[in-house]
Amino acid sequence: MSGEQQAGRFETVEFSRDGGVARVALNRPDRMNAWSTAVSAEMLAILGEVKDDDSVRALLITGNGRGFCAGADLKDSGAPSSEGGPGVNTDVVLRDGYHPIVTALRELEKPVVTAVNGPAAGAGVSLALAGDIVVAAESAYFLLAFTRIGLVPDGGSSIFVPARVGFARAAELALLADRLPAAKAAEWGLINFAWPDAEFAAKTDELVHKLASGPTRAYAGVKRELNHWLYSQLPAQLNLEADIQRDLSKSADFAEGVAAFNEKRPANFTGA
Repeated sequence: MSGEQQAGRFETVEFSRDGGVARVALNRPDRMNAWSTAVSAEMLAILGEVKDDDSVRALLITGNGRGFCAGADLKDSGAPSSEGGPGVNTDVVLRDGYHPIVTALRELEKPVVTAVNGPAAGAGVSLALAGDIVVAAESAYFLLAFTRIGLVPDGGSSIFVPARVGFARAAELALLADRLPAAKAAEWGLINFAWPDAEFAAKTDELVHKLASGPTRAYAGVKRELNHWLYSQLPAQLNLEADIQRDLSKSADFAEGVAAFNEKRPANFTGA
């Protein structure tokens, strides 16, 4: 998307404007746009600007490079554990980072399009599903990989996923931790559209500009209705996710899961 670039203001995201459209692109392509505390801080700053700027009438979130968002950056969380665990303080990461962002996206009185250009894993799935309309390139996939490291879905995915696809499919994604290709995600109703890669950018651009030229206040009302019906328990669910994740982050299985991930080997979970 062409538009007014605001280069140099942010290090981990790109922010630009194109008429009534604000565009945010996660910009850590060397890390598959893995989510860090710096990403959280810069995203929150941008969302605050977008909320207060009446000239912005739609928001697009996507990723630069091959991936949308690979989930939490286990090598650079910016929140080392105070418990002597494998380097992640989940309370800080979730309550100070993820939760304010997904809440701000749901409460933003403007339509949000999340454009999944490549793999979305872990917290990347939560970020994608916090949008109002979710589109993906056909080569993209979705992956709730939490159990692979002894954790549970977080960042709102434990409510966003079942709200879209129901219990059976949500349990399948969370427990088996298998990849869900974009086309199947659209078939299931997890996302709205899966488009051929060659058409993805143009179709996304057309969609977000259509929303930016629409009845903004009516769109805000639609979001309020959907939030009230589907996500009225979002704050409580986010707190539950954080509580469970805090307990699991002290487990032997989590330590083993992270070690296996870093060493690129299968994990040997013991249930401890």
